[in-house]
Amino acid sequence: MSNPVYGKQKKTSSKVSVDSASPLLWTLTIGLILFLLWSSFQVALFNGQLLQYEGPIYWAVVISTLLFVIWAATYFKHMKLGTQQDWLKIAVILLPLTYVLSLVSAASKYLAINMILIQCIYAMIFVMTMYLLKNNKTNHIIQSSLIGIAYVIVGFGLLNWFGAFSFAGKLVGWFSSGVVNGVYNQAIWNDSNGPRLASVFQYPNTYAAFLMAFLFITVFSMIRAKKVYTQILHGFMLVPIILSLLLTLSRTGLVMLPIVFVILLLVLKPAKQILWFIYCGIAAIGTLIVLNPINTAGLELQQQFSNSLAVKGWLYLISASMIVALVCWVIQRWIAPRLENRLQSWSARKGSSLWIPLGSVILTVIVAVLLLGTSVRNILPDSISTRLENINFQQHSVLERITFYKDATKLFADYPIIGAGGGAWTTLYEKYQNNPYVSAQAHNFFMQYLVEVGIVGFIIFMAFILFVFYQYVHAYLKRSEEERESHFVYFILSMSILVLSILDFNMSYVFIGILVFLGLGGMAAAMDPKPLRRLKLSDSTARGMYSAIAGVAIILLLIISVRFLQANHYAFEAKEVAQVSQDFQEIKAPLDKDLSIRSTHTDSLLMLSSLYQQGYQQTQDDQFYTASVQLLQNGLKAEPFNKSMVKQLMNLYELKGDSDQAYALQKEYANNYIWDMDWYETLISRSFDLGYQALGQGDTAKKESYFTSGLDAYQHVVDGVEHLKTLPEGQLQGQPFELTPTMILNAGKMRYMSNDSAGAATILKGGIAEDLSDATNREIARWYLAALAKEGQQDQAVYDKLITVAPNEADEIKQIAELNF
Repeated sequence: MSNPVYGKQKKTSSKVSVDSASPLLWTLTIGLILFLLWSSFQVALFNGQLLQYEGPIYWAVVISTLLFVIWAATYFKHMKLGTQQDWLKIAVILLPLTYVLSLVSAASKYLAINMILIQCIYAMIFVMTMYLLKNNKTNHIIQSSLIGIAYVIVGFGLLNWFGAFSFAGKLVGWFSSGVVNGVYNQAIWNDSNGPRLASVFQYPNTYAAFLMAFLFITVFSMIRAKKVYTQILHGFMLVPIILSLLLTLSRTGLVMLPIVFVILLLVLKPAKQILWFIYCGIAAIGTLIVLNPINTAGLELQQQFSNSLAVKGWLYLISASMIVALVCWVIQRWIAPRLENRLQSWSARKGSSLWIPLGSVILTVIVAVLLLGTSVRNILPDSISTRLENINFQQHSVLERITFYKDATKLFADYPIIGAGGGAWTTLYEKYQNNPYVSAQAHNFFMQYLVEVGIVGFIIFMAFILFVFYQYVHAYLKRSEEERESHFVYFILSMSILVLSILDFNMSYVFIGILVFLGLGGMAAAMDPKPLRRLKLSDSTARGMYSAIAGVAIILLLIISVRFLQANHYAFEAKEVAQVSQDFQEIKAPLDKDLSIRSTHTDSLLMLSSLYQQGYQQTQDDQFYTASVQLLQNGLKAEPFNKSMVKQLMNLYELKGDSDQAYALQKEYANNYIWDMDWYETLISRSFDLGYQALGQGDTAKKESYFTSGLDAYQHVVDGVEHLKTLPEGQLQGQPFELTPTMILNAGKMRYMSNDSAGAATILKGGIAEDLSDATNREIARWYLAALAKEGQQDQAVYDKLITVAPNEADEIKQIAELNF
C-alpha cells in the first residue's frame, strides 16, 4: 500500500551521525535484541521479591550495564546537552535517584536496593534506545526483532497449550531459569477457572497485557508493510494472538482492550481506522470459528498428551491463520489504496479522526451487552463464557482491587513524601489491609509506585512519562504519514502496557518494564529536537559531565550486581548443601560468604540463625544462642517488618525459657499483622500463661497487665470478625479470621480471674460446641458453667450434656466456682 505524503517531509529528529557500519553500533543493536529475547524467558524477570527470582534480575543489571558501556563508547563524540531530547538522558536519572532517596524510610532495605537496580536498568534502556532508534536502520532492525520475539513468545505459549511441555522445555531449558524438571513452570496456569495460558510470564493477566500491545502492533505493522511476505506474516499471527488472549481468561485484558483500541484510533486517520476495524474483525471471526475445538483440544491435552489431537489442534490453528492472512492481504493489496484515496479529503477535515472512535465506543457497548447479557455468549467455550458472565463491578476481583487501592492510600498516608522504599507494598500491606487477603502486589502499578517513592518520586515519574508522551504526540500530529509510522510501534507498546497496568502488576515483570522504557525511548527519539538556550552547555562540557555521571554509575552497578550475584550463588549453594549434608561447618561456610556481601540477605540470615538454633538445642552452648539472637536482631534493624525473623526470634526466646521477651516481641509486632489469626491466638495464650504465673507469684499488677493485653487482643479479633461481616456480598474474605476455641477459653479464664465472672460467662458462652468429647470444648463448658455458678445462675442443658460426657466435671465446676482471685 502506498503511503501518501502530506506536504514536505522533514526529519523526525536530530539524527545522530554514527556510521551504520560501525562494529560497536552493530554489537550494541544485536546485544540489545539478544538481551530482550533472553530476559523474556527468565519468567520475564519477575520481581517476585524471593531468592529464586533475584538471580536473573542481577544478571540483567550486568548485561544492561555492559550494553550501556558499548553505547557510551559508540555515542561519546555525539553527546550533547542542547535540546529537550538531550536533557531527557539527565532527567531519567532522577527515577532511580528517587528510589535511592526512599531508602531513608525504606520498610525493607533488601527489597528497596533491588528496586534501585531495576530502575537503573530502565534508565539505561531508555537512554540507549533514544539514541539507537534515531538511526533508521537500527530502528527497523529493533522493531522487527521486537515483533519477532513477541511471535516467538506466542508460539511458545501455544506449544504448551497443545501439550508439548517437554519439547517446549527442551527448546529453552539450556538458557531459561523458568524451566523446572524439563518443563517451563506454569506456562499453563491452573486456578479455580481451570487451565489458563500464561506462556513465559507464569501469570495470565500480564500475558494478556503483552498480547494486547502486540495485537495492535501486528495490525499496524501489516498495514504499514510493503512486502507481500511481511504482510502475510503479520496477518498470519493475528489469529494466534487473539486466540492466546482469549485462552488467558483475563477479564482485565478483555475489559481494557476496547479502551486501548479507542485511544489508538484517535491518532490515526479515518482510512487507517477503518482498516484496523476490518482486520481486527476478520481475525476475531477467524478465531471464533476455531476457538471451541482448539480450547477443547488444549484442555484434554493438559490431562493426557495425544499426538493426533495435538496435530488436529495445530491444523485448525494454522488453517484459520492462513485464511485470515490471505483475506487481509487481498484487502491490503487492492482495497486499502482505494479506501485511502477516497477518504483523503475527509481525512483533511478538522476532527475527522474523532467520528470512528466515537462510533467504536457505541459498537463496544453493543458487543458487551450481547456477550454479557444474551445467549450470544454461548458461542464461546464454557470457560471463557463463564469469565465473561462474571464481569461486573460486584465481582470479587473488582472489589478486591478497590480494597487494595484503599489500603495503599492508608500506607501512603504514613509515608507521604519520599515513600516507604522499593517493595513497600509487599512488606507493609499486612499492617494496612482491610481484610485478610494475601497479595504481595497492589494490582495497580501507579499506586504501588506511589507508596514506594512518595509524592516526590511519583510527581517526577509522571512528569517524565507525560512529557515524553506529550512531545511525541505533538510531533506526530505535525508530520507526514511516513514519518508518523516510523516510531508509532513504540507509542502502542508503552501506552498499551501502562493503561493495562492501572488494574494489574504487569510492571512487576522487569521485562515488561524494559519494553515500556524501550517504547518511551523510541518516542523520545521521534520528538522535535527543540533547543534549550538557558540550559545549553558546550559539547565538551556536556560530554565531560555525562561521562562522569555514567562512569560512576557503570562502576557502581557492575560492582554491586556482580557481588549480589555472588551472594545469590552462595545462598543457593547453602540450600543445596543442606539437602545432602548435616555438617554444621559445611552448611555454614556459604552462608557466611553470602552474609559477608549482604549482611541482611533474608534467606541466608534465617537459615544461618536456624543453624545456630539447632546447634544450641543439641549442645546447650550459649554461644550458639547468642549468635542466633544477634543475627536476627541485626536483621530486624534493616528489615523491621520481616515476619519470619520476628517469629524465629520469638521461638529462640521460648527455647531459652525467656517467655517475657517472646511475649513482648509478639505484642510489639501485633499491629503489623492485624489479620494474622495464629498471631493473635498465640498472643492471647501467652497473655494468659504469663498472667497466671504472675497470679501464682502474688504479683497482682503484673497479672492485670498481662490479662489486659490478652483481653485487648481478644477484642481485636472480635472487632475484626464483626468487620468482616460488613464486606460486600461479592468480596472474598481471604484467609480465615475467627474466634477459635483456644482464644475463647483463654479470654474467658482471664475475665474470670479478673473477678468478672459475668463477663467470663458471656465470652465462654460463644465457644460452647456440640462436641464435648474434645478436651478444649469440654474445658470451655466447664469454665462457662463455673462462671454462671459464681453469678448464682445455671445453664441446665449444657450442664446435663457435659455431665453425660464426663461425670467428674461436676466436682471440677464446683472447685472453680469456689475460687477467689
